[in-house]
Amino acid sequence: MEGKCFNQIVLFVSLLLLATVASLVEGQGTRVGFYSSSCPRVESIVRSTVQSHFRSDPTVAPGLLRMHFHDCFVQGCDASILIAGSNTERTAGPNLLLRGYEVIDDAKTQLESTCPGVVSCADILALAARDSVVVTGGANWAVPTGRRDGTISRASDAANLPGFRDTVDVQKQKFLDKNLNTQDLVTLVGGHTIGTSACQFFSYRLYNFTSTGGPDPSISPAFVSQLQALCPQNGDGSRRIDLDTGSGSRFDTSYFANLRDGRGILESDQRLWTDASTKTFVERYLGIRGLLGLTFNVEFGRSMVKMSNIEVKTGTAGEIRKVCSRIN
Repeated sequence: MEGKCFNQIVLFVSLLLLATVASLVEGQGTRVGFYSSSCPRVESIVRSTVQSHFRSDPTVAPGLLRMHFHDCFVQGCDASILIAGSNTERTAGPNLLLRGYEVIDDAKTQLESTCPGVVSCADILALAARDSVVVTGGANWAVPTGRRDGTISRASDAANLPGFRDTVDVQKQKFLDKNLNTQDLVTLVGGHTIGTSACQFFSYRLYNFTSTGGPDPSISPAFVSQLQALCPQNGDGSRRIDLDTGSGSRFDTSYFANLRDGRGILESDQRLWTDASTKTFVERYLGIRGLLGLTFNVEFGRSMVKMSNIEVKTGTAGEIRKVCSRIN
């Protein structure tokens, strides 16, 4: 009964979201249903491909969501992250651990067989990111399509991606540079409700963080010992830990509860609770009494639509790549 109620709630939120974002998706030359005549099966093909890969490897869901984010923040949402070769974006430090490239390649192969030369890799990635949220329990939203693929991919352009040590002011500026506001920042970083991080990106918070040799005081003391057991000093830095402790495979609001409780994994994430300008949005997602609440699933879809229209190439700009991971 509990599972049935949860599914009904997700369905209701999905329908609400599909209706409320309709006015937002006509941005910069993209639109919902762009391929309705030229390739009507595009969304079902991408969805089934994501579902198939997810069944055999659940890590592809957060991987595809991160990949879309990293793509949009560098050269816009143009699939430049997918281009292989030396000194391309995917070789940059922040992108080395991205995963899910094979999912995009699989979907592209199927689409080239069905609708050759029609669907861009950038649109496949945008659709796959949405479908990754859905397969992990999040709500559906209408994805505008019509993007074209970029032809340039440089590792140096990825230097300004949001980082795990960034202050809130730095994070806000990086988002503002992409026309995303503070609410978008908190909402999109909330995508960390699924996925993992390697110990090497946060273990510095556990040892000798303060001048007296203590851990980061913003971490709950009880949680420090748990993390130290998982990521011992001078241990395996590649070991991966859920970013949303206790719910790393389900798209939900427990990530925000963890920030409130001092259980944020990344320093940049935990700062969303300690800074007043971002804390208010975390509280609203948690339904703190006295504040106007926000529905995370609805707002996440809205912010994703905004992000997915960053500096898109449409019309005759760019190209329709035949092989998404072609060598540059």
